[in-house]
Amino acid sequence: MMQIFLLSFAAVIAALIILSRFFDVWKKGTLYIILILLAFTMIMPFYMMFIYATLPTNKIFSYPPVIWFGSNIQSNLRVMNRIVNVLQSYLNSIIVTVSNTVLVLLFCSMGGYAFAMHNFRFKKQLFGILLVTMMIPWTAGIVPWFWLMSKFGWINDFKALIIPSAANAFGIFWMRQYCARNVPQSILDAARIDGCSEWTLFFHVVTPVILPAYASLGIMQFVNVWNDFVAPMMILRRKATHTLPIMLKTMVGDRGTDYGALMLASTCAVLPLLIVFLMASKFFMSGLTAGAIKE
Repeated sequence: MMQIFLLSFAAVIAALIILSRFFDVWKKGTLYIILILLAFTMIMPFYMMFIYATLPTNKIFSYPPVIWFGSNIQSNLRVMNRIVNVLQSYLNSIIVTVSNTVLVLLFCSMGGYAFAMHNFRFKKQLFGILLVTMMIPWTAGIVPWFWLMSKFGWINDFKALIIPSAANAFGIFWMRQYCARNVPQSILDAARIDGCSEWTLFFHVVTPVILPAYASLGIMQFVNVWNDFVAPMMILRRKATHTLPIMLKTMVGDRGTDYGALMLASTCAVLPLLIVFLMASKFFMSGLTAGAIKE
């Protein structure tokens, strides 16, 4: 069924592109139709997840598929609460994600500002090393990372998920690029002449200018940490410390899985991401497009 849908979708897009190349009147309409189809394709999985959260397991696997809300949400909620402690997992995910995101924004903005606006010895070499580390996959260092965390005694401790990634190469690179393009050197010089210290300069002059970069990096980091599965799975052994991705994994049993309750738990896990993105979407888009238009 999914293969037929994807093939039909690709065929429609191909036909629209061919028509737009031969008929000028189709060009603008084709663009809108393709964007609508792509948006529909991306929204559909979320919509079906919300639908399945209200259905029993037998209805989820029925054919033809159910495409409207059911009335089994209370039963799914009871089953979910019986299997896992959703509120505890929510709290754990919030602690880890918010703490890590705040630290990343603080340290990466400081590092990016230093690389963009200050001159110091071995600046280019250090920045080059920083870029090289972005080419190394995180999984290549997962064994030494776990060894260090065990030596620190951070097994079953949130510090192992918060502190090691409090500053990362991508975040520093992102903030460096934004500062270089959007923070005028004349403003910094004027602030220094007025007697501002470097700390005052950064927090009261630079920080308001780079708010869009904060929003963009914050959303990306929030989503990345909120959805992280591998690191919490290795570190958090006790059930009371499980984050939401680990909680969802525990709901899949060898002797059967209540997929209605699983979809309801997945919906609960996704909602904070949607809320965060909608709240900061304006800053997110301005941060992504910063520097795209040359004035």
